[in-house]
Amino acid sequence: MIIYIHGFNSSPASTKARQLGDRLQAMGLAAQYACPGLSHRPNAAIAQLEALIRPFPAGQVTLVGSSLGGYYATWLAEKYGCRAILVNPGINAHEGLRAYLGPQRNLYSGEPYELTEQHLEELRALFIAAPTRLERYYLMVTTGDEVIDYREAVAKFAGARQLVVQGSDHGFADFEEHLDSVLQFAGVGLTV
Repeated sequence: MIIYIHGFNSSPASTKARQLGDRLQAMGLAAQYACPGLSHRPNAAIAQLEALIRPFPAGQVTLVGSSLGGYYATWLAEKYGCRAILVNPGINAHEGLRAYLGPQRNLYSGEPYELTEQHLEELRALFIAAPTRLERYYLMVTTGDEVIDYREAVAKFAGARQLVVQGSDHGFADFEEHLDSVLQFAGVGLTV
């Protein structure tokens, strides 16, 4: 099972989520893909994701987390022992999102909500200072990320498989070009 975890104010309609889902559908593997629309509340989002993960043995789940989704994926990989592909992941979301406190609107659904200190507290509880078993992580970052300093992710996940793409942006515009490596790491059987 591959579970795509979208980022802050994003949704299953995001470009990367659709690209991965479309590729798996074309391979006849649509039933092995999930991409839930997550609550803006971190605790609720984690509960949604745990409900998807629990039915499977750890070795049968790969999380693909983008931005805030990468922050969630790190915590879930540590708790459940599954593989995680982190795409321009949030490293310190409980600190980085402080700049966004106040009124928010989901970029895809238009749903309005207020980002509060409670959100940051819930995120702080999910912080992983030092990931373990680095072989279960695949870090994908872009040097042109305008939101998150890719060097923090490279340092935090030193020892994990890493792909550092020169240029690009936080949305990882080149993601589709690297889908084969994503599927190979997820155990779908492609070679890179």
